[in-house]
Amino acid sequence: MLLAMALLPAWARACGGHPEQWRADIAAFAAADRAHPPPPHPVLFVGSSSIRMWSTLAEDFPGRAVVNRGFGGSRIPDATHYARRLVAPYHPRAIVLYAGDNDLAEGCTPRHVRNALAAFVRRARALDPGVPIAFIAVKPSMARKHLLPQIRHANALVRDYAGRHGVAYLDVFTPMLGPDGQPQPQWFGPDGLHMNREGYALWTRVVRAWLDAMVQP
Repeated sequence: MLLAMALLPAWARACGGHPEQWRADIAAFAAADRAHPPPPHPVLFVGSSSIRMWSTLAEDFPGRAVVNRGFGGSRIPDATHYARRLVAPYHPRAIVLYAGDNDLAEGCTPRHVRNALAAFVRRARALDPGVPIAFIAVKPSMARKHLLPQIRHANALVRDYAGRHGVAYLDVFTPMLGPDGQPQPQWFGPDGLHMNREGYALWTRVVRAWLDAMVQP
C-alpha cells in the first residue's frame, strides 16, 4: 500500500484531503461542546474557511439554532473523514456544506468535487438518515479567477448530482458574477478570496430562502 501511495501523483494524494492536519481543530470543537453544550438539532454549517469565518451566523439566521463547524483550508474529503465528529454529535435539523474551493485550487478535478460531495452525503446520511443537506456552490473569487472554468464545470456536475439525490444546490456562483461573467470585487475582502460583510449578506439570502422553504425552525 505504501508503494502504491508513493506512485500516486501528488495531486491525487492531495485530492484525498489531509485529515491529519485538522486533528487539533476537531478536538477544539469537542472541547467547545463540553464547555458550552450546543443547542439540540441545530442547522449545522460545515466546510472550509468561508464557513469558519462566517462569524455572524447567529444574527444572520435569527430564530434558528445554528452551529459553525468550518475549519481552516479544508477540502470536502476532510469533512467526510471527520463526519462522525462533525455531524453525529448534533443530530442536525439540516446541514449546509461549503467546500470544493480548496480542492480545485490544489489541482483536483471538477469530477473529484462531485464525487467527494457524493461521499460526504452518503456518510452524513449513514449517520443521520434523511437529514436535509445543501451544498453552497463553489464561489467565483477574485483570487482564483484562473480557476473559473473548473469552478463552472464543478458546479454544473454538483448541480446535476444534487438534483438526482435530494441535495439542495444553493447557487451563490451566478449572483457573485458581474455582467461580464467575471468575479466582482464588491463581495471580497483585501485578499480577494475571503468574503466581506456584503458577500456574507448575499450568501445569507440564498441559504435563508432554502431554510425557510424546506426546514422547520
